Amino acid sequence: MELHQVEYFLAVVDHNGINAAASALQLAQPTVSQAIRGLERDLGVELFHRIGRGMVLTSAGQAFVGPARQILRDVVAAEGTLVDAAGLPRGRLDIHVAAALAVHPVAQLVGRFRQRYPNVSLRLAELRDEEAGASLIREGHCEIVFTNLPVPASDLQVEELGRHEYWLVFPPGTEVSAKDPLPLAELPDLPLVIVPKSGGRAAIERALSAARKRTRPSAVVQHRESMLPFVLAGVGGTVLARPMAEQAAARGAIVRAVDPPISLGYGVLYDPAVLSPAGRALLRMARTPR
Repeated sequence: MELHQVEYFLAVVDHNGINAAASALQLAQPTVSQAIRGLERDLGVELFHRIGRGMVLTSAGQAFVGPARQILRDVVAAEGTLVDAAGLPRGRLDIHVAAALAVHPVAQLVGRFRQRYPNVSLRLAELRDEEAGASLIREGHCEIVFTNLPVPASDLQVEELGRHEYWLVFPPGTEVSAKDPLPLAELPDLPLVIVPKSGGRAAIERALSAARKRTRPSAVVQHRESMLPFVLAGVGGTVLARPMAEQAAARGAIVRAVDPPISLGYGVLYDPAVLSPAGRALLRMARTPR
C-alpha cells in the first residue's frame, strides 16, 4: 500500500466519484482508477461497488475510511514537525476558509505567510458548511478553519479576529435611493439571491426582520461565489461582506451600506493540541494583521 493510493481513495470518497476526485487532484481519471484498483489488490478487499459509472463504498471501504484519514493525518503531522536550516517551519498546512473571508483577511494573510515561510505549502479548501468546521478539524481534514462566528465547538479553540460589515448589492440599473447608508426600512421590494443556512444569512435575516422586511428569495445558490454573477445578471439583490461588496461595485453593481449596520464576527477554529509549527506561525500572524 502506498501513500498516494490512500490519498486518492479519500478523494474519491470526499468527492463522490472518480471523475470529481481526478479533477480535484488534477490527475487523469485512469490514474485514479488504477490507484484504487491497486489499493484493493494490496488490501485484498473491494473498497467500492461499481454501479454503472458510480462508486459506492462497500462495508470494507467504509471501515477503511477512518484508518485512511489517520494515515494522512500522521503524515501531515510528521511533515509539520520539520524546520529548515534557519529554524523556520516547513511541510504542509491544510486550512478551510469560508468564502466570505477569502477576499479578506485570508488572501492577504496567506500572501504575508508565504513571504515569511516559503517552505510551507498551504492547501486551502472552501468551507461550504459553517457548521461542519469542527468536524473537519476532528476528522483531520485540516488544522485551521476560518469561519464566521459564533460556532458550536466546545472542545476546540475559537478566536475572534475581527468583524465584517455587510452591505446591500443590487443589479446594475436598479432604482435605489441615493441614501448611503440606506435605511433597511427603505429597502426596495427586490427578491434576494441567497445561500443556504449560514451565520451571515442568519444575521441578515434578523436585521431585516427588525426592520419589518422579509427575505423573498429569487434564487438559492449552493456556492457563495455564484451569488455575484446572479446579481449582475439581474436575478435579484443580495447582501455581501464589505470586501466582496466593494468588488461587486467595481463590476457595475449598485452597492449601499446599511442603516442600522449589519456586522458579524469572524475568526479561527483549531485544536491547540495538534497544531504544527506552521499552524502556530499562521495563527500568530493572523492575530497581528497589518
